[in-house]
Amino acid sequence: MPDETMTMVAIRELSKVYRQGDLEVTALRGVSLDIGRGEFLALMGPSGSGKSTLLHILAGVDRPTSGTCQVQGIDLAQLSESELADWRSLNVGFVFQTFNLIPVLTAFENVELPLLLTRLNGRERRRQAQTALELVGLADRQKHLPRQLSGGQEQRVAIARALVTDPALIVADEPTGNLDARSAQEVLSLLEVLRRTAGKTVILVTHDPKAAAYGSRTLLLEKGELVGGIGAGGP
Repeated sequence: MPDETMTMVAIRELSKVYRQGDLEVTALRGVSLDIGRGEFLALMGPSGSGKSTLLHILAGVDRPTSGTCQVQGIDLAQLSESELADWRSLNVGFVFQTFNLIPVLTAFENVELPLLLTRLNGRERRRQAQTALELVGLADRQKHLPRQLSGGQEQRVAIARALVTDPALIVADEPTGNLDARSAQEVLSLLEVLRRTAGKTVILVTHDPKAAAYGSRTLLLEKGELVGGIGAGGP
């Protein structure tokens, strides 16, 4: 058994069934998995294999039909919707294929946005937003609107926004899908630096073997089941 103090995510016999009328679609089937603190885990598999569903459950966005998902020792299924929302805002940073930046806000304002839901005062919010932009190398772009940035810079702003509340867990769903090869490499290298220097646990969903190679471990999903894995990686 792994050392529980070193385990970020513990999943046991996790299943997810989506129902619409008489139709049932099984997205996950009996998945068991441990993810270590400070690990960079890549999840691969064909479309419809359950990768994003698994990511959403361990990030507290979706709930399983059966089985358990514990993150930092907390069973997410035991939390109410409001408790789960509070838990997500403090513990999980989300990075998606679409950058989801608000076009009329500057890079700084986009990054600061999650902090408006906290009790931090204006000075504390500004300090944390500036620190997050510095971490992703965009301190000199904080007054730029999204349309004034390259795709890679937009995704780095999105990563800064994910980091600004200092979450322990970063979940990234196809974060390089809309980027050219050079920008994709920069974004993946940044995620690895955050894991190594800031101790973040990073979980990446990707179709791209080159992206998955940045992970310390790669797991393969097929038809909702874990079918194998690849050991230590690295670009």
